[in-house]
Amino acid sequence: MALRELLKPHRTWEDGLGLLLGIVIGLSPWLYEEASVVPAVVLNSAATGLAVLALAQLEILRLRRWEEVAQLICGVWLIASPFAFDYGHQDHLRVWHWVLGTVVSALAAFELWQDWDILGRGR
Repeated sequence: MALRELLKPHRTWEDGLGLLLGIVIGLSPWLYEEASVVPAVVLNSAATGLAVLALAQLEILRLRRWEEVAQLICGVWLIASPFAFDYGHQDHLRVWHWVLGTVVSALAAFELWQDWDILGRGR
């Protein structure tokens, strides 16, 4: 019974986790110790982190389905970034982005699944 109640409505902890993930994504190149991080990678991380942060803030204000879809796209992009910017050889940063992208994508998919009934199917 308690598990059903936890899974059904959209919760504020999910938005708080989204805010935290956005900050960690934006700071992830600086958490990486090697100095060979390309400026484009830093810019990509900052932009993706800001997007996740902004989307989480928007979800706090008003719940809309497109916000979860955009957050899912951000997560998938973060997973693909090591290949797009060719920093797949930097093991720590690549793993950071894969893990963070997977968590963002999973959280967005979970929120989308929860909100499907709240927002109405097919509307």
